[in-house]
Amino acid sequence: MRLKLLPFNTLRNQMLFGFLLVMMIILVLVGGVTFTSVSTLLKNNAEKHIQQTAVQANGRLESILDQIDSLTTLVSTNGYVQQLLLKEMNGHPSTFTERQALPPIINLVQMYTDGIKSVELYNKDRARLYPLDDGNLGDKVSEAWIEQAEAQKGSIVWFGIDPADSTSLLAIRRISLVDKYFSTGGYLLIRADRSKFALKGPLSGEGESETMLLLSKDGQLIASNDDAISQAEAAGLTVGRDQTATIGKRSFIVVKQRSRVTGWTLLILTPVDAITKGISVVRTTIVVSACLGTFLFVLLSFFLSTIITRPIFRLIKTMRGTRMGILKPTDTVSSTIEIKELNYSYNQMVDNINGLIKLVYEKELSQSRTELKALQAQINPHFLFNTLDALYWSLLDKDEEQLAAYVVAMSDLFRYTITGPNKDEWVGLRDELEHIERYLLIMKMRFENRLTWRIEAAPVFADIRLPKLLLQPLVENAILHGVESKIEPGRVTLEVSRTEEKITIAVEDDGAGMDEDKLRALIEGLESGTVSSSKNSGVGIANVQRRLRLYFAEEGVQAPRIDIASEKGHGTRISISIPTNRRENL
Repeated sequence: MRLKLLPFNTLRNQMLFGFLLVMMIILVLVGGVTFTSVSTLLKNNAEKHIQQTAVQANGRLESILDQIDSLTTLVSTNGYVQQLLLKEMNGHPSTFTERQALPPIINLVQMYTDGIKSVELYNKDRARLYPLDDGNLGDKVSEAWIEQAEAQKGSIVWFGIDPADSTSLLAIRRISLVDKYFSTGGYLLIRADRSKFALKGPLSGEGESETMLLLSKDGQLIASNDDAISQAEAAGLTVGRDQTATIGKRSFIVVKQRSRVTGWTLLILTPVDAITKGISVVRTTIVVSACLGTFLFVLLSFFLSTIITRPIFRLIKTMRGTRMGILKPTDTVSSTIEIKELNYSYNQMVDNINGLIKLVYEKELSQSRTELKALQAQINPHFLFNTLDALYWSLLDKDEEQLAAYVVAMSDLFRYTITGPNKDEWVGLRDELEHIERYLLIMKMRFENRLTWRIEAAPVFADIRLPKLLLQPLVENAILHGVESKIEPGRVTLEVSRTEEKITIAVEDDGAGMDEDKLRALIEGLESGTVSSSKNSGVGIANVQRRLRLYFAEEGVQAPRIDIASEKGHGTRISISIPTNRRENL
């Protein structure tokens, strides 16, 4: 059945109506998007201004905290304090006279920093040494806080409001003993006046309606310039990454600035209505522009329809002349640039499809030839293994047991290396390490007592899959460039370890190593793929690098790479990291 073509005028009117409808929709969408974009731009500019102000305010706060950190560092590294805590650690309690010498040292923090209420010194057993009255650190702070101070290894840790005194802020610093390999010797407990962190007045001279909040890492409200905001509302603002928040009936722009020293968060809340003043003018301008644009579109669409629809209609008629099964390119039917582009795209598509058909045909033909060659090649290993088997029994008859063992190792090595068309290219780590053992045994026949080796791999790694013959080039490189270059005996070490979702396989020798220039040239050659084929170039390593990229390449994920560490006169270490959850590439 032949399709009946619509009259040209009817088609043009339908396209004109559709064009006008699309234009109206576009104008509405553009107006809405423009209004939203302008509103967002105003908000972003205000937010950036507030963010800069927050950074400055946070910088002033951190300058005070850095001063406290520096002064407490001087106290914790003071020679007298170190000796006194070392004596306490060794089981010799300090005398009352020795503790009386502490105030001039510890009071340095209060002397040079305003707002410090007290500084207390405790030994490793958490017994208080200063002030002189007895006390225990565990009675002042929780065990979790002490563990956090231990984890920071000497850095000051700010926790927030003192549970026993809501007008104070607590910080703990672990004192590391220099003479005891920086082990824990005691603790400094710093209590600061909370009022010194009070937020008074707006950050800038422009916004009196700004609300500022300072919260600790656990969400405690440390300071605020608006008493109407509760602790629960303040803590809720730190959750998530929303840039806006609603408190009561008002909406706010939220700017967060986290302190690198304390981990506290400075929040600045600015009312949205204070930022978006003047948007009504933008709204009116957009509406007027949309009406004027609609009128112009109506006038110009009649002229544009004639220019666009007629050449397209001729192109459609030309394309209908193409018969199924025979893809032919079209001729140029218009001098219009847009229509020429459509013709070019269609012709390009036809050429690509024809090229793909030819490529599939050639691949099918090549695959058939390859399978035939693979079937023919299966005969050759059969004769090789029979010959090695006959040689093995002949050596046993002559009591050449060592040579017979070498023949068995060589036979197993060939059997492992020669891969038939249906063999798996991926093997378990156990099989690969057994192959390395056989290879080292054969090489020992050449080097005798000059070659020793050690292979360390936990049984849990035995079933991890990796490409066959991935490790032999690394071991071969260690022997040829490490052991062979030495007069005295050499050693090759192969170690397997695990890090997160990867296993790391390292091959190390104690040979001559490489200088920095040669090592740098080798690494750059591996990265660029320009390693030459000379003996000293590491062409085997380049082969491993290429196989890693082929087998483990994924879109958006960097393929594993070879890491090389070498020092002149101290050997070379080559390691690769392979993902354990990678599916095999067949």
